[in-house]
Amino acid sequence: MNIHRRPISAVSVAAAAVLGLLALSACSGADASENTSGDSKTGGKLKVTAAFYPLEYLAAQIGADHVAVTDLTKPGVEPHDLELTPKETGRLGQSDVIVYLKGLQPAVDDAVKLSGVKHKVDAASLTPLESHGTEVDGTHHTTGDNGTGGGSEEGAGADPHIWLDPVKYAEVAKGVGKALEQADPANAAAYGKNTDALVARLTALDTAFRDGLKNRASDTFVTTHAAFGYLAERYGLVEEAINGIDPESEPSAARAKALHDLVKSKHVSTVFFETLVSDATAKTLAGDLRLRTDVLDPIEGITDKSKGTDYFQVQRSNLTALRAALGAK
Repeated sequence: MNIHRRPISAVSVAAAAVLGLLALSACSGADASENTSGDSKTGGKLKVTAAFYPLEYLAAQIGADHVAVTDLTKPGVEPHDLELTPKETGRLGQSDVIVYLKGLQPAVDDAVKLSGVKHKVDAASLTPLESHGTEVDGTHHTTGDNGTGGGSEEGAGADPHIWLDPVKYAEVAKGVGKALEQADPANAAAYGKNTDALVARLTALDTAFRDGLKNRASDTFVTTHAAFGYLAERYGLVEEAINGIDPESEPSAARAKALHDLVKSKHVSTVFFETLVSDATAKTLAGDLRLRTDVLDPIEGITDKSKGTDYFQVQRSNLTALRAALGAK
């Protein structure tokens, strides 16, 4: 998927690459010992760079005290909008492990190619991706995951929001755990143990969603950002998004009319918005139809506006919001 709204020209990419590599080269003499053996800043820990929050969370949970994790996407920044400075591009090459999701952040994809880092983990290769539009009907189609993982080549239209499905997120966790084991064999047992513990928590979260949404009055929910397709498929829901995969796109007049009709026919009570982008479109639609609004968080970053301080807390908040909107008992 390539939905970056401020495309970087080939010249800019080349310039950034050259500057980044020069910056890396300039400090290579002083930092050469830091790359694999650690230094006073990392305390000998494995240096892991994660592209954005859900991947940072996995690396930190699995790596625990054995890793020093850097997140390329700062809190409050929409991951789709991320751009990297030449200095950041150069620093990426000093990582022991890079965890990213190919197609979500073009600037990161370009930098990873230039990094020269041996241990790279593409989350999109660890679980099948699908192409989702503004409507995902999970009552008619469910993912065919069998727990074995294995990415698919869906191309530019692939939906990257795999972390919102606890089962798919667990598959990514297993891949990240294996990458850390390969990069740091001395602590492989710890990484394996932590991966198993995290997967167990995700399995419990999956059960909570299944049980919590079992007895519901409606299947359909409306949200601004088409981020919840995998979650809808997993639990037999219907996601109707005002916008597409791009969280800041505007709905067409035809889409707006279709949503008005759908809200009435499906007895929708709530329009969901998120924390990192404007809620103006959701509030306009809700106001026109006299519906309530609430937050359904795609967990692309944690800020002081998030309903929770980590992935699990926010997901349980999402479950509570969905239960209320769908009339679950």
